[in-house]
Amino acid sequence: MTKIAVFQMTSGIDAQANCDAIAAALAEARQGGADMLFAPEMALLLDRDRKRAGETMDDAAYPGLVEKLRSACKEHAIWATFGLPVRLDGGKLANRTLLIAPTGEIAGQYDKLHMFDVDLDSGESWRESNAYQPGEALSVTDETPAGRLGLTICYDIRFPALFDALGRAQCDMIAIPAAFTVPTGTAHWHTLVRARAIEASAFVVAAAQVGDHADGRKTYGHSLVVDPWGEVLLDIGSEKAGLGFADIDAERIAKARAQVPSLANRRAIPD
Repeated sequence: MTKIAVFQMTSGIDAQANCDAIAAALAEARQGGADMLFAPEMALLLDRDRKRAGETMDDAAYPGLVEKLRSACKEHAIWATFGLPVRLDGGKLANRTLLIAPTGEIAGQYDKLHMFDVDLDSGESWRESNAYQPGEALSVTDETPAGRLGLTICYDIRFPALFDALGRAQCDMIAIPAAFTVPTGTAHWHTLVRARAIEASAFVVAAAQVGDHADGRKTYGHSLVVDPWGEVLLDIGSEKAGLGFADIDAERIAKARAQVPSLANRRAIPD
């Protein structure tokens, strides 16, 4: 049995303040008996002004902020995942999740594969790909206390093939840090998170942003932990930021895979 903590945040445009909040949550999580802490997408900086985000996370600021959290993980002997924008060569950003080990080492990283590009009937337009470079690789880490961990980010949840790949990689747990809007969260969030857990026969940990943010957006919250059978073990709700805890029992994985062996029964889909 592994105890995990999920940190629901209302991240803003002050990266240092966000960093301090994550560091404090690491201490609180460890004090509460957790071996791992999961923070949301863009936990370290949530800013829809992509130019300002790149300037905030410049080559001078980025190492210091990440180093502080690496040191906090080492100090408290805890694993952690958190999201942040990272400026790449060529000018674009990556929407990245880092996995930090209790040694303070970076044990894994993942850049969001799927970009949210859409024109809405309301006239609102989102072009993530204008500022962000999509990732090109899966991220699976074997050595966590909860077993094999796969990383995804937010909009990735809408692409079942990614979760099929992580299920075939025998992931015991999949992280889906997110910053869903209120309309899409209300309509789809719980259904999608539960579906991905069931399909992959794995625990899903979905740490979410919540509330009114300094950049003007409003996010849905409802950070979730769902077991491989689709049972919701934790729902932090939509009222405020905060820390929640859940127990990860590996026997639930074995039981779900024995009762519905969809990963073993999988066949190639004909053209």
